[in-house]
Amino acid sequence: MTRKIFCVALCALLFALSSVAGAQQTKKIYRIGYISSGPGIEVREEAFRQALRDLGYIEGRNLVIEWRFANGRITQRPELAADLVGLKVDCIVATGSGETAIAKKATHTIPIVMMSSTDPVGTGFVASLARPGGNITGLTSISSDLGGKVLELLKEIIPVLSRVVAPHPAGGVSQELFFRETEISARALGVKLIRVPTRGKQDYDEIFRTAAKERADALLNRLPPTTPSSQRKRFVDLAEKHRLPAIYFEAMWPNAGGLMSYGPDRLAMDRRAALYVDKILKGVKAADLPVEQPTKFELVVNLKTAKQIGLTIPPNVLARADRVIK
Repeated sequence: MTRKIFCVALCALLFALSSVAGAQQTKKIYRIGYISSGPGIEVREEAFRQALRDLGYIEGRNLVIEWRFANGRITQRPELAADLVGLKVDCIVATGSGETAIAKKATHTIPIVMMSSTDPVGTGFVASLARPGGNITGLTSISSDLGGKVLELLKEIIPVLSRVVAPHPAGGVSQELFFRETEISARALGVKLIRVPTRGKQDYDEIFRTAAKERADALLNRLPPTTPSSQRKRFVDLAEKHRLPAIYFEAMWPNAGGLMSYGPDRLAMDRRAALYVDKILKGVKAADLPVEQPTKFELVVNLKTAKQIGLTIPPNVLARADRVIK
């Protein structure tokens, strides 16, 4: 009898051990790709990683993130995207419209999550925000709708505003969509927009030569959030040197010494992107995940910079600011 009990207990133990071993062997380790045109922006990547950790994904245990940064060499992006496709990642995270376009060319089957896109419908990434219909979903920054608001802010701090130089990356459908909408607001405000296409830091001096030639009252900066920190610093230093007010779309610019910014909360969008990744890894198709518009915007004002260029920020603008840098 004792022997029989022992055998039963031994069999039960072996079964339990084999079940645990089997579960460990079949536990999925997910692999996602992350592609960016710029160098890494630590605070943004950490926001994304922390959101994934909050959802139960631990790097090295059940998740591998393949980080790919072009470091400003945009011609390298197709190679980076092809590399991720070759690794057969479960999902690709694209930080912006340019990265999304490159990823879309590289694969029609691997799900792609946009961290931000100016106009995913206009650029052809998705059929509609509600029903994307392909292998791409994620978030839109709806920047094409923000141009008018930004011009209104400039008009509030510079009542005589009439000429604005707008540096922006050369080429790209998203830029054309943005300026098509912004020009409507500019005309209503009696403001002339002077576009200056750029290909990098080598064009910064030309931007300010154009501003001087055109007798611009301000700058509307469309340079991308992936702009390296050293280049951001050089740009804001040039704006201060020329005593030219400049408004941006990301808080990283006033953090670096720029005058002010208004736009979606990028860290919040990075965290939301992790939710899309989670749903896709759990089996939801990108085609069935509606593209999300930002719900949180932030106005950041750098009073120190305003003082250095001799500009007074009206109290009503300061009262609306989410953050004031003194």
